Amino acid sequence: MHAFPCGTSALDFVGTLRARRNDEPTEKLDSPAALDAWFTESGLMDADPGAKAAELENAVELREAIYALVFARMHGHPLPAEAVAIVNRHAAGAPITLRLDKRGSVERDARISEGLAQLARQTVEIVGGAEGDVLRECGRPECTQVYLDHSRGHRREWCSMKTCGNRMKATAFRARQKQPAGA
Repeated sequence: MHAFPCGTSALDFVGTLRARRNDEPTEKLDSPAALDAWFTESGLMDADPGAKAAELENAVELREAIYALVFARMHGHPLPAEAVAIVNRHAAGAPITLRLDKRGSVERDARISEGLAQLARQTVEIVGGAEGDVLRECGRPECTQVYLDHSRGHRREWCSMKTCGNRMKATAFRARQKQPAGA
């Protein structure tokens, strides 16, 4: 199962490498089947697109390029040229095909390249637009998930209250409980 706490598919995709600053980050895209699962669980595709090993390599390359651009934008650094080129190359690809079925429901039929194109276009809009100003990274030291902070006052600290927020609050509570009375 994959997590989707960020409010946009491109940033959730970046989160498929968990705890990226740890000595041993957790790779959630460790097989073509895991990439298929990510696309269907995200809702971008209705059925497994049948990823191949080379497509997984392209996906990981794009994920790291997205993170490089997001990191640069968050910290006011120049955008890395190689990451810009990778994202732009994918953004120029064909979009995910949408159509209505007989009942009037939306069907999303896509190949991996089309899904990656969608993620790249979202990245272009975020990094190149006003939403880039509300990019944040989770405040839990072990987490490196990036998200868009649309909270009132832009004071959101964690990628998700259910996971990182609860962990941080529980840690703070335990630390307060260990302090001697009157300290």
